[in-house]
Amino acid sequence: MTGRPEPGRGSVLSRRGALTGALAAAATVLGGSALSGCTAAQAADTSTVRLWDLFQGADGGLFDDMVRAARPDMPGTRVERTVLEWGTPYYTKLAMASAGGRGPDVAIAHMSRLAGYAPTGLLDPWDPDLLAEYGVTEDSFAGALRPRTRYQGRTYAVPLDTHPFIVFYHPEPAAKAGLLRNDGTLDTDAFSSPGAFLSAGRELAKASGRQGIAFGYVNDPAQGWRLFYGLYRQTGGVLALPPGGRAELDEDRAAEVIAFMAKIVDGRVNPRQLDYPAGVASFANRQTAMILSGEWELGAFRAADEKVGAAPFPTVFGTPAVYADSHSFVLPHHPDPDPARRRRTHQAVAALLKASRLWGTAGHIPAYGPVTRTAAYRELRPQAHYASAQEHVVLDPSVWFAGAGSDFQNAMCQVLQQALLDGLSPDRAARAMVRRLNTFLSKPSPA
Repeated sequence: MTGRPEPGRGSVLSRRGALTGALAAAATVLGGSALSGCTAAQAADTSTVRLWDLFQGADGGLFDDMVRAARPDMPGTRVERTVLEWGTPYYTKLAMASAGGRGPDVAIAHMSRLAGYAPTGLLDPWDPDLLAEYGVTEDSFAGALRPRTRYQGRTYAVPLDTHPFIVFYHPEPAAKAGLLRNDGTLDTDAFSSPGAFLSAGRELAKASGRQGIAFGYVNDPAQGWRLFYGLYRQTGGVLALPPGGRAELDEDRAAEVIAFMAKIVDGRVNPRQLDYPAGVASFANRQTAMILSGEWELGAFRAADEKVGAAPFPTVFGTPAVYADSHSFVLPHHPDPDPARRRRTHQAVAALLKASRLWGTAGHIPAYGPVTRTAAYRELRPQAHYASAQEHVVLDPSVWFAGAGSDFQNAMCQVLQQALLDGLSPDRAARAMVRRLNTFLSKPSPA
């Protein structure tokens, strides 16, 4: 997710544009020099595991390091990476390649997109016995993620990480505002109600001498939804989206959350009009004491302040819930998969999971529990301080049209922006969200 691909990459492209971007993507080979392709020679080379992913920039380099670190656990196997453009181009190419049985051996996909792939036959299930042979079992992962890895009783996703929406803070103004515990971590109890949250934000503004809490959302296709859905689930609210049916959203609870979000950006706690880059810059430049953002910004923030702190998103409405997603390994469909290649693929994924402490250095929470339970991981700061967020994560609804980089997130954010920026009342915004949800439900899956 380096280069901020999580936010701001959800634009809708034409099919031709998506394919052009995907086909123009670079290929990287680890352990060899050939470029990725679907040649007969590669098909016969069972020692190579072909992987498609969307990790660019620093994350791409870190993933290379992880592949190298994993080699002792996959002797005789090399991983060949093809890096594709984030968002619509990536998922378009993955779907088309899987539909034609021409995909790679394994691919990275956001778990929030699984509902658009597993039910339509675009993915093959993992073999739990093979994974267990290499040390990966269902209880290797946080309980909050497990239900989303499965479809009709079979496992279709093996999570690499959890990347939650959290809070970052500068320790000095947080301490001055009286919001740190004795051990120097954020006292999230001080944010445990809407009133307390806003009061803490004003104290942070006083302590910093500038602004309290930054939240960049203007014209962003995901940020508003991330904050809204995490908070909505904290109220105990449920979002049911039955295919072909009508959306079930508690409009009163949704309106309560929207009203609270509007107060966060009323100009006293947070600047009123911040787009995503401006929000990041305001925190990195210490113009604000705290920011509501994704853990993927850790590298940028630590470069500006090596003492930057972080914590799970506070429980504001009573029920612990943290918006998140998960990069996961999936098996693109092959009509007649070679058993030897499949075995090597299972072995390679298990090896990468065991090397994922390196992945954690970028801020992502490794999904493989034996890694996060090590003393080496617990020494990572501030990562270890928000690792507990994985126990309370909520992902996008499990429907084909939702998930990372989707039109769904963009549509929800458009409504939320009208409420936060243009004065649309919270109750009317909640009703507008329901109308848009029903529009999505009326459309059949293109797969």
